[in-house]
Order: sequence, then C-alpha cells, then structure tokens
Amino acid sequence: MLVKTFRGAFVCTALGLALGVLYGGWTALGVVAILAVLEISLSFDNAVVNAGVLKKMNAFWQRIFLTAGVLIAVFGMRLAFPVVIVAITARLNPYDAVHLALTDKDRYQQLVTDAHPAIAAFGGMFLLMIFLDFIFEERDVQWLRRIEQPLARLGKVDMLSVCIALVVLLVTSFTFATHAHQEGGVHADKGQTVLVAGIAGLITYMIVGGLSGFFEDRLDDEEEREQEAEETAARTGRSRSAVVLAGRAAFFMFLYLEVLDASFSFDGVIGAFAITNDIVLMALGLGIGAVYVRSLTVYLVRQGTLDDYVYLEHGAHYAIGALAVILMVTIQYEINEVITGLVGVVLIGWSFWSSVRRNQALAAAEPDSEAAARVSVP
Repeated sequence: MLVKTFRGAFVCTALGLALGVLYGGWTALGVVAILAVLEISLSFDNAVVNAGVLKKMNAFWQRIFLTAGVLIAVFGMRLAFPVVIVAITARLNPYDAVHLALTDKDRYQQLVTDAHPAIAAFGGMFLLMIFLDFIFEERDVQWLRRIEQPLARLGKVDMLSVCIALVVLLVTSFTFATHAHQEGGVHADKGQTVLVAGIAGLITYMIVGGLSGFFEDRLDDEEEREQEAEETAARTGRSRSAVVLAGRAAFFMFLYLEVLDASFSFDGVIGAFAITNDIVLMALGLGIGAVYVRSLTVYLVRQGTLDDYVYLEHGAHYAIGALAVILMVTIQYEINEVITGLVGVVLIGWSFWSSVRRNQALAAAEPDSEAAARVSVP
C-alpha cells in the first residue's frame, strides 16, 4: 500500500532532481531537495485537512486528485503564484516579471525582499482566519478542552474571527510603521503596504470560504437528490444508474477540495522565498513536495488514519495558527525557517501522541465495560 500510493511521488522526485541538476548543477539539486522537504513539513497540515474531505470520495476521484489535481497545484500555485506576487508588488506585467526572474536574479531578489512585508501580511492574515474559524467552531471532539471549550462558546458571536484578525492586522501595521519611522522613515510607507496586503488576504479568505461553501452546498444537494432517486427507484422497481449521480457529486467535491488545497498552499510558497528566488528551482522543489503531500493525503484516507487519530486535525490547525503568527512577526523580525518547520512538526506530533493515548484509554475501558455488563446480567 505504501509503495503503491507513493510510486508517483518517487518518480516525480527523480525527475525533479534530475531537471535541477541540468538547470543549475549540484547546487541546484540541493536547493530543490531543501524546498521539497520544506513543502512537505509545512504542508503536512494540508494533507491532514484534505484527507478529511477526500475520504468521502471513491478511488476513481482519488486518482483524479493525484493526477489532474497535481497539475493544478504545481503549475497554478507553485509556479504561477510566486510570479503573480512579484508582478503585483513590483507593479510589473506577468511577462516582465517572468523575464526579470530568469534574466536578472539580483534585481528579482531585491524585489522579493522589498515585497516580503506584503507577502507575510497577506499570507499571515489568510492563515490566521483559517485557524480562528477552526477554534471558534463548536465540535464534538476537543483536544485541548480547557482552551477549546470556552473559545467555542465565544465563537457564537457573529464575525468574531474577522474582528480579531483585523485587530491583529492594525496592531502589526502600526507597530511596523512606528519602528520604520524611528529608524529614519526609510520604510515609513510599508505600514500602509502591510495594512492593504493584510486586508487583501482577509478578502481572499472570505472569497475562498464562500466558494468552498458553495461547492459544499451543491454537494449536499446532489447527495439529497441521489437518495431521493434511489428511494423512488426502490418503490417503482426501476433500476437507476448511480454512477452519474455519484460522479456529479464527486465532481463538486473535487472542486471544493481544489479550492481548499489552494488555500493551504500559501505557506509553502511564501516560505520558499526564504530559500531561493529562482522560480524554476522553486517550481521544481515545491512541485515535488506537492506530489508527496497529495500522496500522503490519499494514504491517510486509505489507512483510516484520521478516524483512528482524531486529534491530528486539531494539531494541523494549531500549526496553521502558529505559522500565521510567525509570518506576522517576520514582517519586522527575522525567524529561521527551521523554527517554522519544527513548530508544525511538534504540534502535529503532540496531537498524534494525544490520539494514541486516547485510543489506549478507550481500549482499556472497553474490557471493564464488558465485565460490568456481564455482572449486571442475572
């Protein structure tokens, strides 16, 4: 099962590393490998959350997720998105941005460095909203109960997550502008840039959330119609093809999953700028990582890992919240990428260990319950 699921990822790894050597020699190979590891470590939360959606799809659509979905993830988010970031922040058209990235890497690096506050504010706000919406939602399974229970009650207040995110953005932009002014005002206008970019991240999240909700509602409608059709067929004795309905429902689920997956791709793309500004190496490294994340998503689904380890999703979202905070802090202060990756690994590892302990406690309680039931029988 493991080798079969990750076979495509192994092939993409060999191909990507070989292209890296041909493009820039052994140094480029090392950069591609580092980017692939970075993408996997930063996007493990992505795989966990995606698995919660993908488990509702059949094997055919899981294969579509690993093939056509990978093309969207690699060429859309890992290749086009970094160019779009530079084009917007440097006020260039996409062709000039690509030309600059390939022909004048020093100038391109300077543009990326200048754009970092905007990139961090945009990505930080986007990821912060994902985290806030998760912790403010009331759910049956709670990991850190003392924290999540009161927050779930607070979450009943409308638009609370948006208000908190805006407060964080205002404080960050004001702090950055004040610090820049004290240093001589060289970057005094960056405070406004951070504010605008953060608002753009918030708007993007709301658009993505709206699209995701739309696709989810369409899926629910398809499932209801499918159930009604099956009941009608059972009453009339007529056979009905469930393949078409299942296909339509799965198609909407696939669209929803692609929107969700794209929303989680910002952290890996933004983190890659700290490693290299070469868009070719960035596309190769992040592309390899994206394929592994996709394969890991399918593996988690087929192994039933999320059902067995119920706190993994919580750990993934806490890692997203930590990454959002780190991005906002890097607007003013430099933080090593190793710390960024380790924070996510530690939180997810902690949630996994908590899930194991929970399973052990439940398994130990079952024999006691069965013994009590036998005693109570006269």
